[in-house]
Amino acid sequence: MNTPKKLYDTAKKQETAILIALASSKQPMQRTQEYLDELAFLAETSGVETLHMFIQKLEKPDSRTFIGKGKLEEVAAFVKDKKVDMVIFDDDLSPSQVRNLETELQCKILDRSLLILNIFSKRAQTAQAKTQVELAQYEYMYPRLTRMWSHLSKQQGGIGTRGPGEKELETDRRIVKDRIALLKDKLEKIDKQGITQRKSRDKMVRVALVGYTNVGKSTLMQLLSKSEAFAENKLFATVDSTVRKVVYNRIPFLLTDTVGFIRKLPTTLIESFKSTLDEIREADLLLHVVDASHPSFEEQIAIVNTTLADIGAADKDMLLVFNKIDLLNKHPQQPENEESVDTQVPVSLEELKATYMNKGAENVVFISAAQQINIEELREVLSTHVSRIYFTIYPNYLQDQVFTNKAEES
Repeated sequence: MNTPKKLYDTAKKQETAILIALASSKQPMQRTQEYLDELAFLAETSGVETLHMFIQKLEKPDSRTFIGKGKLEEVAAFVKDKKVDMVIFDDDLSPSQVRNLETELQCKILDRSLLILNIFSKRAQTAQAKTQVELAQYEYMYPRLTRMWSHLSKQQGGIGTRGPGEKELETDRRIVKDRIALLKDKLEKIDKQGITQRKSRDKMVRVALVGYTNVGKSTLMQLLSKSEAFAENKLFATVDSTVRKVVYNRIPFLLTDTVGFIRKLPTTLIESFKSTLDEIREADLLLHVVDASHPSFEEQIAIVNTTLADIGAADKDMLLVFNKIDLLNKHPQQPENEESVDTQVPVSLEELKATYMNKGAENVVFISAAQQINIEELREVLSTHVSRIYFTIYPNYLQDQVFTNKAEES
């Protein structure tokens, strides 16, 4: 008699996490909750389920464990009861804080930067992006090395790996330092290839899409270039730069979709992605895409502008594109003799153009990329800007076109 084979569930269990942030006089409770919601979105993008969020009112982090003793005990009880896999903090932690928290909570400890680096490592597709992310990871790891990283020594073996009396930690540091040097050398070679490729495009007008992460840049890229650029409702859906040739009114230009910015973007990541950000630095025009429906869109605009200044691109010509206007609603006033009803109606284009958001109207456009609302106006405005730049580069273009047309007619 044949007995049925036992079936085993090979599906990988989704990791769970709790999130922690501090509220202070400089960062009030409501703003802290918004930041935690964004952190939860980062965790979801990384494939982690958020079980709970903890906020502690504290003017400055505890030097030993980031949070206070009472809150730490509360978190430890929750971790033990729910068998939580990891605890994620919305700010960067010092190496000693990580060690102390691991001892107290007996689970993985991540900070915001490490979580973002993890997402980038999963999203990177090209050799350049993979090298950039790996370099950022090692540079983040190096000052935080403890004995927990001793497994790294397995990457390098043979005679001379460990000197007489040399400590395990010192060996790990040397291995990581060598790896950083190797990755920098590899990235330098890739960057030289990128410079050569960009030089071949010097005579083309270049337009770069920039903005906070998940504002709809990739969806807009699809519409403007009629291409199949990858778009997804997750943070950092695009890590690799995507370049497409577009032609409006017989004027060609290159449109580039770049990595999204975010609050507290790790400095190691910005430095590692230097060559990718060169696409922004060398652009003739920036399309700054904004999620108009986000409650903190003004702060997101400020973060993007600050990042642009940090990479030396703050003086670029810019077109401000307010996206997702289909998600903007208003509460109409009810007549006094009628009962109040909580109804919402969409905000019209005319109403949006009458707001302070339309300051500098010639450089502002309101659209919905997902619903394809007002895309034609954006194309017209973009075409006008590109044509102006193009005729600056090629002042005789129109005259050459006349001669070409006459030659074709004859």
